[in-house]
Amino acid sequence: MQRKRLGVVVDGAFNAGLMVRLDPGVSTEEMRIGDFVIIEGAENRYFSMIADMQLRATDPRIAADPPRDLSPFVAQALAGTSTYGMVQVQPRLMMKRPDPLTIPEGTEEEQVQPVRTIPMHFAELYQADALDFATVFGKEGGKNFAMGTPLTMDIPICLDLERLVERSNGIFGQSGTGKSFLARVLLCGVVKAGMAVNLIFDMHDEYAFGRESEDGLFVQGLRQLFGASHILVYSLDEGAGARAGRSVDVVLRIGLNQIEAEDVLLAEELNLRGTAEATIGLLQDLYGSRWLAQLIEMSPDDLNAFCETSGAHPASVAALQRQLRLVGRRPYVVPQATFSAIDDMVAALDQGRHIILQFGRYNRILDYALVANLVTRRVRQLYQEKVERYEQSQAPADRPQPLMITIEEAHKFLNPAVARQTIFGQIAREMRKYHVTLMVIDQRPSGIDSEVMSQLGTRITGRLTEERDIDAVLTGVSGRSALRGALESLDTREQVLLMGHAVPMPIMIQTRKYDEEFYRAVGVERRSVAQDWADLFGK
Repeated sequence: MQRKRLGVVVDGAFNAGLMVRLDPGVSTEEMRIGDFVIIEGAENRYFSMIADMQLRATDPRIAADPPRDLSPFVAQALAGTSTYGMVQVQPRLMMKRPDPLTIPEGTEEEQVQPVRTIPMHFAELYQADALDFATVFGKEGGKNFAMGTPLTMDIPICLDLERLVERSNGIFGQSGTGKSFLARVLLCGVVKAGMAVNLIFDMHDEYAFGRESEDGLFVQGLRQLFGASHILVYSLDEGAGARAGRSVDVVLRIGLNQIEAEDVLLAEELNLRGTAEATIGLLQDLYGSRWLAQLIEMSPDDLNAFCETSGAHPASVAALQRQLRLVGRRPYVVPQATFSAIDDMVAALDQGRHIILQFGRYNRILDYALVANLVTRRVRQLYQEKVERYEQSQAPADRPQPLMITIEEAHKFLNPAVARQTIFGQIAREMRKYHVTLMVIDQRPSGIDSEVMSQLGTRITGRLTEERDIDAVLTGVSGRSALRGALESLDTREQVLLMGHAVPMPIMIQTRKYDEEFYRAVGVERRSVAQDWADLFGK
C-alpha cells in the first residue's frame, strides 16, 4: 500500500522542528496534533510527530480583507495557491533508507535510532502506514503488548513490557479519564507476559473482582480473568471473605508492634505536631517495638511517670496519645502480630503469583497510607535481602522476580514534604536496584515531588486541564511544547499520550476497550468460582 503524500519541508531547525507546506488538496482537518508521520529525506527516514498547525496566505490582502460570501468553488480555487496549510513536525527517530537496488521493499537494513540530523529542503512528508508503525512500535506478541490504536487508524500500538518494568511508571489523568481501567489493561499485559509480579494496593476494590464501568457494564477483575492460581487476594475487611464469588484468600491484620514512627509521622490525616518525632523517639528508647501499644494504654499517672523518667513534655505526649489512639481503634489493628502474613506475600510473589490487597470498607486515606507504607517497607526489605543473596551466589535460581507495586493517590506518599522519607520515594529513586519498581496512579501529578516525577520511566497520561499538572507530567521530557499541545487536544475519555522508556517515541492513542474482545485477546475466558477453587487446591 502506497503512503499518502502530505507536503514538503520548506523551513525548520533541529531544535525547533521542521515546517512543512501541505500539498494542494491536503487539509489540516485530516490531521491532529500528535499524529505519527514520516519524512523521507535523501538518506534517512524520519519518524516524526505533528506539533503544530498553521494557516498561511501568499497575499496579505486575503487576511486583511477576506472575500465575502465566498463560494465553495472560489475557496477551492484559492486553496493550495493563494491559501495553504503549514504543519510543524518534530522528528523523533530516524533510520537509514534502504537501497531499493539491493534491499527488497518492506525490509529494514538499519536500526531505528535517535534523531541526530534533519533533512534538506523539499524532503517529503507522508502519512505513516502499518509497516512504519510496526517498525517503530513493534508487532504485538511476546514482550510487546498493544495498549491501543492511533487516533485515526486501526493499527496496534505496543508497549515494550520488558522495558516498562525496568523503571517506575505513572498513569495520570483527571477524574473520569479511566485511569483504573487503563491500569487493569496494563496489569493484564504484565500478568499474561510474565514480565514481573505485581503487588497492587487496591484502595477502592477495583482490580480483583467485577466492577461496573462508566458505561454501565460489568467488567471482569484480574482474579476472575486469571484465577486463584495466578492472583491472590488479601483484604483488611473481614467481611470480604463471606461474599459469594468474591471471597479473599487472607484477611490481613496489622499489629501495633509492626507500626513504625514513619508510618504515623508521614500520615497527613493525623496532623502530628513538630515535637511528635522526638517524643516517639523517647518512647522507642524505653519500650522498643511496643512503643505504640504502651502509649495507647497509658493512664494519666503512667503518662506523668514516663515524662518524669524521659524528660518528655506532658502536653506533647498527651496530644500524641490522643491522635495515635485513632490508629489503635482501626478494626484491622491488633495489639500484637507477626510478619508471617506479609512474608507469605513475598513467598507467593517469588513463586510468580500476583497479590491484590483490598481495603474494603477501610478506605480512608489514613488506612491506605498506614498499611501500604508498612507492607511495602517489609516487602522491600525482604527483596533487598534476596538481591544481596543473589549477588553473592550469582545462581539463576536466587535471582528475584521483578516486582511492580501499584499505588493510587500517589501524591499522598510522594509529595515534596515526604517523598524523601517514605519507602515509596526510596523505591522511585532507586529504580530497579532491588528489582522493585512502582506504578503510580494519580489525578494530581503536580502533587508529586519533581525529583520522583523525573525518575518515572514511562508515563501514560490522559486529559489534564490544570497547567501545573501538565507541567509536572512533562518534567524531564524533551520537546515539551509539542507534547503540551498533544495533551491539551486529548478527549476526556479513552485517549492517552504514551511517552517514555517503554515506547520509542511519544504517541497519542485510543486506548483498548476492557471488554469481551480484550479478554479473548489476552487468552483468558470468564471463570467460575469453582474454577478458582480448583486452581487453588489442584482439584
